[in-house]
Amino acid sequence: MSKINNYMFYVAFVASLGGFLFGFDTAVISGAEAAIQEVYGLTDYWHGFTIAIALIGTIIGTVVCGKPVERYGRKPTLQWVAVIYLVSALGCGLIVNWHSFLFFRLIGGIAVGASSVVGPMYIAEISPSNWRGRFVAFFQFNIVFGIVAAYASNYWLSGVPEDWRWMLGVLAIPSALFAILLFTIPESPRWLVKQQRSDEAGQVFRKIGTPHITAQLEAIKGSLQSSLHEERLFQRKYYRPILFAFLIATFNQLSGINAILYYAPRIFETAGLLRDSALMQSAIIGVTNLVFTMLAMLIIDRVGRKKLLIVGSIGMIVSLGLAAKGFYEDSFEGYSMLFYLIGFIASFAISLGAVIWVLIAEVFPTSVRAKGQVFGSMTHWVWNTALSWTFPIIVGSIGNGAAYIFGFFAVAMVANLFFAWFVLPETKNKSLEQLQEELTT
Repeated sequence: MSKINNYMFYVAFVASLGGFLFGFDTAVISGAEAAIQEVYGLTDYWHGFTIAIALIGTIIGTVVCGKPVERYGRKPTLQWVAVIYLVSALGCGLIVNWHSFLFFRLIGGIAVGASSVVGPMYIAEISPSNWRGRFVAFFQFNIVFGIVAAYASNYWLSGVPEDWRWMLGVLAIPSALFAILLFTIPESPRWLVKQQRSDEAGQVFRKIGTPHITAQLEAIKGSLQSSLHEERLFQRKYYRPILFAFLIATFNQLSGINAILYYAPRIFETAGLLRDSALMQSAIIGVTNLVFTMLAMLIIDRVGRKKLLIVGSIGMIVSLGLAAKGFYEDSFEGYSMLFYLIGFIASFAISLGAVIWVLIAEVFPTSVRAKGQVFGSMTHWVWNTALSWTFPIIVGSIGNGAAYIFGFFAVAMVANLFFAWFVLPETKNKSLEQLQEELTT
């Protein structure tokens, strides 16, 4: 890599640290949720609500970040996100009652939701087309890295007095680091062009090593010509980007990924393991996710989004089906449950996990990308909230509930396979302006 490209790599790395906080905040609750239920004496319903409150925050975050990200820019919005993460982590570590806990988890969820919109959008807008998949997938890599770090942190902190407070509060350290590093990266050049600040956009392109800068600026201006005023997202010419964003976000969650990550220790305990073993096997799941996300990063721009989704869907159908069968027959032997979930996580990581934020960030035109990113992320978080809230209720109150819900996830992945094979076009190695022409004409 040249010196300039090294700077581009650094910019993508810093922007994607929001993904690390996203992943850590998402998974850290898995080690604390049982203690929280016991400390506050929560029923299954209110326990599910307590876990889901952060996810309700993510929905709010995706909605409210749309206007500031367009008005003030991608970078300032990311900086505010970092501050909210910091406040949430400190609040969760110092809480004194259940209502305070709900409040700080809610605002942490707002930060997660906003970062899921702004991070991938910023990276997609600043990356060269032949590296866009890898750089946006870097955001997903950091989500997974954050998940692994949360599982490892939970394991190490398990057993200390009031360990669940420490598990939730330690996120303050990377949140502060993220806030500081954001001062060292530039604003999105496409946002600058949209604000009629082309000279500044050209300087950013020069710094990150973009070739043919004049032609690049003209292409961006041309893509904005048809939308000099505020443009609505929901209109007929955008039905394909809207459909693709909705379906990829929906299937991402109907795979069961977040419900499984949030309740991984409880799932292993249901399969007959002790708590310490459950926490350790949850950490193994996190490492598997990390390894296969790294693999996806290496091949996504070479193999393409479509093929990864097809291969991953087949793996998820098999793994989830075996897990459902094991719960239904109550026939887990040795490490069978661990193997099923490793197969699922590996298949998810190289497909839906790697593709979701790339695809949502690249299918919408610059004029409505912020709104499209909000729509796709909000779809993701609405499904996430619904599944995470109902998962412990179904597992705890319905006979063979775990078997039924894993069977549902497997059937959903059959539908995802159909979508990937017959509906989704390939987007690799195409500029954002080229995709705009293909998908909205």
